[in-house]
Amino acid sequence: MYEAPRKDDGFRILVDRLWPRGLTKEKAKVDLWLKEIAPSTELRKWFGHDPKKWRSFRARYQTELKGHTDQLELLRSKIKEGTLTLIYGARDQEHNEALVLKEFLERRS
Repeated sequence: MYEAPRKDDGFRILVDRLWPRGLTKEKAKVDLWLKEIAPSTELRKWFGHDPKKWRSFRARYQTELKGHTDQLELLRSKIKEGTLTLIYGARDQEHNEALVLKEFLERRS
């Protein structure tokens, strides 16, 4: 989320439960905030972006995702329409919910 939006981003969806600190809605250029698909508050707090918990976080979040059929269908329909960019607020580009969600969608599309 801390990278500047690009013209080829397509439809931009924020997949975080919390709005990223210090970022205005105008600067974010988010088309949709789909906070319901983000990890639960309990899971997010437990993970705390600790890379040591990454494998367990991924498994737990994938389990949570299975219960979000409406939001997953919305994402799949947006993918069919064109480029979709998942936006997240974490600074860690290797350990965040958007990566788990992307993998989940790719495996189940």
